[in-house]
Amino acid sequence: MNNQVHPVREAIKHAVLILGALIVILPFYVMVSYSLKSPHEIESNTGGFFGAQEPMVDEYCVKLGNPRDACVETPVVYNYTQAFKKAPLLRYLLNGILVTASIFIIQVLVALPCAYALSKLRFWGRDFVFGLVMFCLLIPVHAIALPIYIMLAKIGLTNTYASLVIPWTISVFGIFLMRQFFMTVPDDLIDAARMDGMSEFSIIWKVMLPTAVPALLAFAIFSVVAHWNDYFWPRVAITGNRDLYTPPLGLREFKGDADGSIWGPMMATATIIVTPLIAAFLLAQRRFIEGITLSGMK
Repeated sequence: MNNQVHPVREAIKHAVLILGALIVILPFYVMVSYSLKSPHEIESNTGGFFGAQEPMVDEYCVKLGNPRDACVETPVVYNYTQAFKKAPLLRYLLNGILVTASIFIIQVLVALPCAYALSKLRFWGRDFVFGLVMFCLLIPVHAIALPIYIMLAKIGLTNTYASLVIPWTISVFGIFLMRQFFMTVPDDLIDAARMDGMSEFSIIWKVMLPTAVPALLAFAIFSVVAHWNDYFWPRVAITGNRDLYTPPLGLREFKGDADGSIWGPMMATATIIVTPLIAAFLLAQRRFIEGITLSGMK
């Protein structure tokens, strides 16, 4: 058998991967570039990546009665300053942290015992229950949004932090991912813990949890990214209280009507929102890959 790699085939593979990477990176390139440019450069699509950075006057600052000279800023300063002046972005970021962290912690508290039961315990109907978990993966969120909203409205939980957290406290994907990981853990480890007198719940939190750190980090990336970037459900659950807005809802503050949207500050806000996710993924990249490969005990 010829084990040599064909150079043309490898070149094609790399070309396809590079093309795919460029397609994925292009929206981020535009986002960051627009956050550095003046409105005129954005509208005319000029100025390169960084823009000319020529001093510009903040007309809104002048309308507030400030001296015109005091309202002169470079585009990058203007855009990122407006991101915090136009909307309480810091409050939105704190809301996002509170909501995503609460969702993830409760998801883990639910997913670990469920995954352990479905992977290591023997009981009647286990395969049927796991089949239901798989079936729930097929249900789109939008299909059940209205019943969930009606339920929350009847008990008076709309326009609260609870309405942003409760619908996502049970993650069938988290249960599935952790169950698949636990299946790779040897049963001998569980039997040894039982012989030492540990209860099933002690085994979950003292034995299985430490071995599942890579899978938990992988799940954390999926969970945090999904709920940090979620626009649909917060837009449904939060109808009037700006103090509860999450970061994606904060982008609405820069959406114009007849005058058009404020693209520079909007892209600056989007850059600020995305940056923590990119930093977290880069820090947890190695563990994330380990969790996705679902390698248990070594």
